[in-house]
Amino acid sequence: MGFDLNRHWVDPSPWAHPTLHGVKQLIIQMYNNPKVTLEFYIDIHAHSTMMNGFMYGNIFEDEERFHRQVIFPKLLCQNAEDFSFSSTSFNRDAVKAGTGRRFLGGLLDDTSYCYTLEVSFYSYIVGGTTSTVPYSEETCIL
Repeated sequence: MGFDLNRHWVDPSPWAHPTLHGVKQLIIQMYNNPKVTLEFYIDIHAHSTMMNGFMYGNIFEDEERFHRQVIFPKLLCQNAEDFSFSSTSFNRDAVKAGTGRRFLGGLLDDTSYCYTLEVSFYSYIVGGTTSTVPYSEETCIL
């Protein structure tokens, strides 16, 4: 229907955004169930202009919570040659307020981590070089 579903997390319509509405309700049910621990929410997107993989994360007033949130992207950078920590950013821009990462980061408690993982449509730059590696079926299998 032409909606950017990642901008309607605050109030998704059951009619216009049925999948988003259903996922949001499921996450809230899981969060309210004391037998379930929801540790990560990762929204995965392809990026049309930037290279490599990178993340968006939230900024929190609680400095310890913020520093804990940085650990996962740092681990990705250490273990995936196509992930760029330098392209990763943490923000609370108003324009991103309707995203899953921002909405759930405000809803869930401080033991849950919410990210958006972006990966280039095209290729990645091997760290410390200017050499690019195109994403292809072959490079994904390796």
